[in-house]
Amino acid sequence: MRLLPSGDKAILVDCADAGEARVWAAFLGEHLPVTLGAQTVLVHANRAEVQRLVAELEQDKTATVVNTQSREHTLAVSYDGPDLNLVAKHTGLGASEIVEAHTSAILTVGFSGFAPGFAYLVDGDARLTVPRLAAPRPNVAAGSVALAGAFSGIYPRESAGGWLIIGHTREWLWDLSRDQPARLQPGDTVRFEAIG
Repeated sequence: MRLLPSGDKAILVDCADAGEARVWAAFLGEHLPVTLGAQTVLVHANRAEVQRLVAELEQDKTATVVNTQSREHTLAVSYDGPDLNLVAKHTGLGASEIVEAHTSAILTVGFSGFAPGFAYLVDGDARLTVPRLAAPRPNVAAGSVALAGAFSGIYPRESAGGWLIIGHTREWLWDLSRDQPARLQPGDTVRFEAIG
């Protein structure tokens, strides 16, 4: 883990992997505002504050730093996306094998970004690693379940996007009328269930 300056009011905690980043985000987030990335945590504080907390955690090896607020989600998906054949071409898998690989994995919300409520899901089947589209689509429907790189994601509302769409869910992911507008939070786990 390294502490890197990020302007004069923030420090970037550069971690070895996504799991370590989630641990540091959970611990530091109890004390300071943080933004979780794929393998980083942006801490909105000065370097001295962050160093003090890092030293505190390293001295107390018994400290609990795992997010105990994580939830499990099972989301129903119709695997009828327009890019199933393109994913098959990239992976060498058939459509049914793609669905099986996607529904067999227990994914973790690594971090949020791109758009409000958009969760980057990690820990999926490595065989489903695919490139983004060469040119993004101007309109991707809300609920589109998609792949890009080693990530899975679900578009929480209509937007532009360059991920390969493999299916669609009717589950809500972003709702401003709720106390917590984003349904999926970093550390939550997600399992997909094929329907129809």
